[in-house]
Formats: sequence, structure tokens, C-alpha cells
Amino acid sequence: MPAPEAFTLVIGATGTTGSRVAARLTAQGRRVKAASRGATPVDGARPVRFDWDEPASFANALDGADRVYLIPPLGAADPAAVMLPFLRQARTAGVRRAVLLSSSAIPAGGPAVGQVHQALPGLFPEWAVLRPSWFMQNFTGDHAHARTLRADGTVRTAAGGGRVGFVDAEDIAAVAVHALTAPRSPDTDLIITGPQALSYGDIAAILTQVTGRTITHRRLTYGQMRDRLAGGMPAEFAAMLAGMDRAIAEGAEDRTTDTVERLTGRPPGSFRAFAERETHRLRG
Repeated sequence: MPAPEAFTLVIGATGTTGSRVAARLTAQGRRVKAASRGATPVDGARPVRFDWDEPASFANALDGADRVYLIPPLGAADPAAVMLPFLRQARTAGVRRAVLLSSSAIPAGGPAVGQVHQALPGLFPEWAVLRPSWFMQNFTGDHAHARTLRADGTVRTAAGGGRVGFVDAEDIAAVAVHALTAPRSPDTDLIITGPQALSYGDIAAILTQVTGRTITHRRLTYGQMRDRLAGGMPAEFAAMLAGMDRAIAEGAEDRTTDTVERLTGRPPGSFRAFAERETHRLRG
């Protein structure tokens, strides 16, 4: 009798990308451990408790897993300090493939999760680092942009007229599942964007057209954005996020890539298509 298929451990399985990754894997009939602080049930997956701040939760989550989808601890200024001990334990436990969610704005060896990115190839024989651009889902749910959209019809950034290749979390999840399941692992980083680079002014115009509400982009300075963010997170992390906006203003995110279509066989979804799909949530 053949041994059962090993599990894919999905960390952050109730989050924006993790929930979509878990759903796609279970739809393919794969065995999934859905890891979250509350061991929240996820259709078709085995729920398991996992907390980055509680190393005692690591062993049970890793038991029987040979690959892992990694979501860094939210808001951590130094995620490597928490993640690298877990990753070494994962390797010892039999994990062979690790797929890390990072950001298009953070290269290997860069700040925060960039340190984990740099270490990953030395820890696992099979790996990938997903570096998506800004999520379209930042305008829905509980993100700061979504809250101000609902409250007063504004999007506040320090990005000026800079453009971003906003990407749908559904497309990120599709790339993640490919990276986790393809017979040959990517063994590289993958910059993931949508089909167009758009300014926040462009975003406001599309949202106005789709929702029928007047949406505006309010431009802040770097200092204003940093101080605004610091009200809800550590000051160092707020400064890093505000610095990403400043980099957008300077053109750092004005690009698109073919990653989604090349790896999934279909083009990425547009922001307009996303807005039309989510109109009920965008109207508040």
C-alpha cells in the first residue's frame, strides 16, 4: 500500500493569499494543513494551530509536511529573527520546498523579509520567492485604503503620480500554487504584477466610474504618511511603508511582468475587472 501524499503546510491560511492558496490546493485534491492562530477550519484542509510567536506550535504544524507556503509575521520589523529558526526546524522535519511571500519592493538581502529571501536557497533544495506588486485587495477589506474609501471616498498616499502594477490576490495565489506543485520548482524570485501600471489617480478614476461614487487621491508627504501609519503600527515599520510610497513616486514600481501568464497560462486580471467584481464592497 503506497504511503499517503505529504501535506502542504499553508501558513496564514485565513489571510488574503493563504486562503486562496489553500482553496486552490484542496480543489486539486491535495492534502493541505491550514495553519492559523485559531486553527480555523478551512474547507477540504486540516486545520492546525500556528503562531510565529509560539515556537511550541511549530512541530505539530510541520508534522507530515514536505512543502510550505510562508506568510511573514504581520508588522514584524525583523521577521528573519522569527522565521529563520522555524525554517531550520522545517528543513529538519522533512520540508523540501518552501515558497515565500515577499514584495516587489524588497529584494534579496533587503530590509525585513528580504533577509529571509536571501537565506531561503541555502535552506531548501526547492524554493521560490513571490514578489507581488501592490494588492488590488488593498482597496477592500480592512486595509487602510479600504477604510478611507468607505469613510470619505479618498485614497491617501505619498506615492504622488507614480505608477504601480497592481495585482489581484487571485493571480498571486495561482502563481503560488504553481510554485508549490510544479514538478520542477522555480528556484528563483518571481515578480508578479497585473497587466497595467496605474497611478493612484488612475485608480481613483476607475473606482469613480465603476462605483458611481466620487473617489479622489489625496497626496501626502513622506512625513505625513509615516506619521499617519505610525498610529497603528511600530514606528520603524511605518517608516518603511511610507518609504515604499516615496519609492513609487520615484518610479520604482512602474513596470509589468509576464509572470502570471507564463506560469499559469492565462493573463492577469485588470484592476477594472477587479473593481467590477467587488463593486458591492467598494461602495461601502
